[in-house]
Order: sequence, then C-alpha cells, then structure tokens
Amino acid sequence: MKIKLLFVVISLSLIFSCKDESVKVIPPQKIKVYKVTTKTVPIYEEFVGQVFGEKDIPIRARVEGFLDEIHFLEGSNIEKGKLLYVIDPDPQKEAVAAKQSMVAQANTLLIQKESDLNRIKPLAALDAVSKRELDMAQAQRDAAISSLKAANADLNIAKINLSYTRILSPIDGIIGRTLAREGEFVGKNPNPVILNTVSDISNIRVQFFLSENEYLRIAEKYSKAQRDSTEGAEVKKIAVELYLSNGNLFNQKGLLDFIDRNIDTSTGTILVQATFPNPDKIIRPGQFVRVKVKVMDLQDALLVPQKCLIELQGQYSVLIVNKENKIETVQVVIGEKIPGYTIIKSGIKSGDQLILEGLQKAKPGLVVIPVVTEYKNQSTKK
Repeated sequence: MKIKLLFVVISLSLIFSCKDESVKVIPPQKIKVYKVTTKTVPIYEEFVGQVFGEKDIPIRARVEGFLDEIHFLEGSNIEKGKLLYVIDPDPQKEAVAAKQSMVAQANTLLIQKESDLNRIKPLAALDAVSKRELDMAQAQRDAAISSLKAANADLNIAKINLSYTRILSPIDGIIGRTLAREGEFVGKNPNPVILNTVSDISNIRVQFFLSENEYLRIAEKYSKAQRDSTEGAEVKKIAVELYLSNGNLFNQKGLLDFIDRNIDTSTGTILVQATFPNPDKIIRPGQFVRVKVKVMDLQDALLVPQKCLIELQGQYSVLIVNKENKIETVQVVIGEKIPGYTIIKSGIKSGDQLILEGLQKAKPGLVVIPVVTEYKNQSTKK
C-alpha cells in the first residue's frame, strides 16, 4: 500500500514538472515600423489632353478648278515655299487676259479724254466754248482715270487668282495625307476645299479641360506667379509634365501658358493649354496624353505609406507602437493620395511609429520591439 502511494506521488510530481517546463514566456518580437515625419508635399493632378502642333495650317484651294498636279510625298517634311498643288490655271489665265484688255480699253479712253480736255482748255480761255463744256471735259477725263484704276484693280485680282492655282507651303513642317487627288474638282463645296494640313511640331500644344473647382486651384497658383513677377519681367509659368498613352513620362517639361477667358456653361469646364518642346518630333497632333500639373505645396503634411492603412467599411485606421512598445489601433482621416503614400489629416502626429509589415500578425496590446525602417515605394520605381 505504501509503495503504491509513493508511486502516485512521484507520478504526479513528474506530470506537474513537465507542464511547468512546457509553459514558456515568448520574448517581444522585432517588428518593422515607419516613423511619421512632417514634410512639404507637392500635390499633383492629372488631366487628359489632346495634342496640337505649334502651328496646324490647313492648305486650302482658294480658287476652284480641277487639280492637275501634286508635288510632295505624304507625311514628309517640307520647307516653307515648296510647291504642293497645281490647280488647272487655264481659266485664270483667260481671266487675266480679259482684264488686260479692259485695262487697254480704259487706257485708250483716258488718252482720248485727255486729248479732248487739252483742246477745250485754250478755247475756254478765249471764251470760244462755254464753261459748261470745259467742266464736262474735265469730268470725263477724271472718270476715265477712275475707270483705268478700276480696270487695273480687276487685273490685279485676276493675277492673284492665277497665283492661287499654285499652292505653296506657308511654313516649315510635316504635311499630312492629301484629301484630293489629281483630276478631282476642288475649291467649291461639296468638293474638297481643304486639301491638306501642314503642322510645325518642333513644339506642341496640349489642350485639356478643368472643372470649376480644379480651375480655381490652378488659377490661384497661376495668379500668384503673375503677382510675384517684377514689373516688365516675363511671368514665371507653371511647369507641367506629360505622360504618353503607353504610360511613359515624356522627357521634356512643359509650361502652362494659356487659360481661356470663360467657362463653358454647357459643360462647366474651362480650356487650359500647355506647350512642350518636341525636338525629336515623336509626339504628333491628335494624340491623347495625360498632363500632370502641380496645384499646390502642402506644408507640414503627415505622409504615410499606403500599406500601413487598414480599411474597414470606408473607415481607415493604423497600428502604432506606443511609448510602452505596445501595439494599439488608431482611427485616422485620410487626405490626398500620391503614388505609394497617403496624406493623413488627423489621428496621428509626427514621431508616431506605424507598423509597416506584418499587420496580420500584429495584435493590439502585444509588446514588440520596434525597428524603424526606411520605406521604399515600389510604385515609383522605373
């Protein structure tokens, strides 16, 4: 009996000793945190815009007729003054000939009236003819002079119209696809009037539209740039960036150089224009692009990585490590978002330590060892 009792006591002691050894205290784990600091953050907005050449000049047929010749390669670079089109000149040549004959008639009439006046003047001095006859001769001579001037004006118009049959490039640039071919009648609707377009794309204009609220934000900065410029000096313009349809950033900076005078009441938007250098002539008129404009510099902003935020039903919170190295949940109000980051309006302060990684394992009340880590935004890497 005593031996059995002793065996039970020894067994129980062994069980409790094993249980005590199995209960171990887990030491605080290291966890990566992001230390909040205040920064001046530039706030950008993006808008969809359309590209235009610095000059987009339509090539018009200014006289009507059949198109005889085309003297360019579509899509090629051309120089100012290059011959582009020739419209059948024969009708205009005939018009010039007709006007030349009218000039000759008017000139002959003037010679006759000058002769009549020269004969009457001596007779009038001797009172051999009435003053009325002298006045009539003088008036007829003056009318003949006016007729000659009118005939010469008509002749000049005819010559100008003849020159319009040879259409020259008004600028250096790139010419597009022709809208008329040899043999077509041009210059009068419904036939082609605009035959082509020549664009100077050494610089490009990008036009986009802003809502009233967006306009007010940009206009405030634009007006400040005008106020800050000294009298007589060139106004410092707002720099803008351009993103192409493939997502690439264009390698040239642009300047905001035009805001329209009024807001379109039908759409509630206003037209804005920026100009960009285009030295390689990669960007062409008609392309759609995204324009990135800095609208303000937000002072003392609390900028935190977006991965620190926890969203639940539209409410946002973060996990912070307090002074006792314990994790706690804090509700925050978010502001503008920029790539990889979010601006926090309220809920945290500068110096707070936000849990950066392991949000799923981090539990409020857990004691940890915070390791301040520099956050590298992957979304901005090229």
